[in-house]
Amino acid sequence: MEVVTFSRNVFIPLTRTCRNRCAYCGFRRNDYRFMKPNEVKNLLSKSKGAVEALFTFGEKPDVYEEFRRNLREMGYQSFLEFVRDMNKLSLEMGFLPHTNAGVLSFNELKMLKPYNASMGLMLEQAVELECHRDSPGKKPEERIKTIKNAGKLKIPFTTGILVGIGESRYDRIYSLEVIRDIHENYGHVQEVIVQNFSPKKNTPMEKFKPPSLDEMVETVKVAREILPRDVTIQIPPNLVKNLEPFLKAGARDLGGISEVTPDYINPEHPWPKIEELRRKVENLGFALRERLPIYPKFVKLGWFSDEVGKVIEIRADEEGYRKV
Repeated sequence: MEVVTFSRNVFIPLTRTCRNRCAYCGFRRNDYRFMKPNEVKNLLSKSKGAVEALFTFGEKPDVYEEFRRNLREMGYQSFLEFVRDMNKLSLEMGFLPHTNAGVLSFNELKMLKPYNASMGLMLEQAVELECHRDSPGKKPEERIKTIKNAGKLKIPFTTGILVGIGESRYDRIYSLEVIRDIHENYGHVQEVIVQNFSPKKNTPMEKFKPPSLDEMVETVKVAREILPRDVTIQIPPNLVKNLEPFLKAGARDLGGISEVTPDYINPEHPWPKIEELRRKVENLGFALRERLPIYPKFVKLGWFSDEVGKVIEIRADEEGYRKV
């Protein structure tokens, strides 16, 4: 029986301050605040069995002086120093961090690598789009460079495309081909998310039409044809209600699911219950299996630091999935 995987996580939005102003984003705020260590610790302590600590936040929030001032009051010179300490905290509490930090330099990735089981950055699209006009971090060349640098550092990596934000079908194909080429060079892409755009109220794109079911299924089919077999295709189960056509098209992962935190990026779409998903997946002839934020392949390859390895030893079974 073929396996469909997911990760049980706790979603930690360290800050909503962001240098980018994407036309579809409802996550960004101008409050210049970030979570305090005790807030992070309290959230992790309520995890209800999660193993992945998913750190997601606005890109380069410390470009703003007020944000830097708040950091200095906490004793930090940069936000990534704070992120690193929160990664360390989660490891100490028995979690495996996965950090989505936006565009990072080689040295910034290197700084976070020892304290992360995996990291991620959505390519979104490998072409310039109007929705990213005010978002310097969404320049395709900058995002591609970050994904390549993660490969050079042997960081197990998640990337993906966002469908329906003004791109053409050709753009989607080209973006998937870019990801394929990077992976063929470095071998570090563990999964590619095919995510449908979901309109947000009070954003410039709130009236924008989301992609149809047929468009999404066709994109998953194309992704499966283009991407190497060792790269898993993920679909977000809170944005996709009918799993059957996507599993038939080649998707084999349902991403991270939290039982204690909402999807702060798409709060209007609550997470499905894990047991409900299990029934759906099994009724379609698949087995649902829980994984870690680092895929079994990379657990077996040993692509992790000693610090991360101590938690993996406790959390992983002999096959590299989560120990039951």
